[in-house]
Amino acid sequence: MNRRHTAVCAIAAPLLFCAAGALAAKNEVKGAAILETPCGKTSVKQMGLVHAGNMEEANKLTTKEMQDQWKAMPAKDRTMMTGMMKDMSQTEQAYAADIKASGVMVVDGPGATLTVKKTVKDANGSSTTTMTQNFKIDGAQCMITR
Repeated sequence: MNRRHTAVCAIAAPLLFCAAGALAAKNEVKGAAILETPCGKTSVKQMGLVHAGNMEEANKLTTKEMQDQWKAMPAKDRTMMTGMMKDMSQTEQAYAADIKASGVMVVDGPGATLTVKKTVKDANGSSTTTMTQNFKIDGAQCMITR
């Protein structure tokens, strides 16, 4: 890479690809910076839609393959999954706060993985939950995948 190209890459958002091979190594994004990336924005938006029970809109933020799998599911299974996912979800604000506090996103070529670990302490001790979400990156677009 020449100096100009290197400077452009250094300024570009973490998920924009500057050239083939420019992100050959894994790129790690932590905390609040995740919320500025396309994948971070997609993740928070989908969480809010799931929490509101709006699975139709939430599924539009997933890959075509995932959308097709959802549509192929029997209606009773979709209803059950919607209820479970809604119960386990958070508001956009709460999820964004958790990402800021403990989120780590690893971008590896055309894919990314967001991991959010949350530890809760109370009178009975402490418990840790880990949420992991995978993404497929296509240019500046980031879609949730398995």
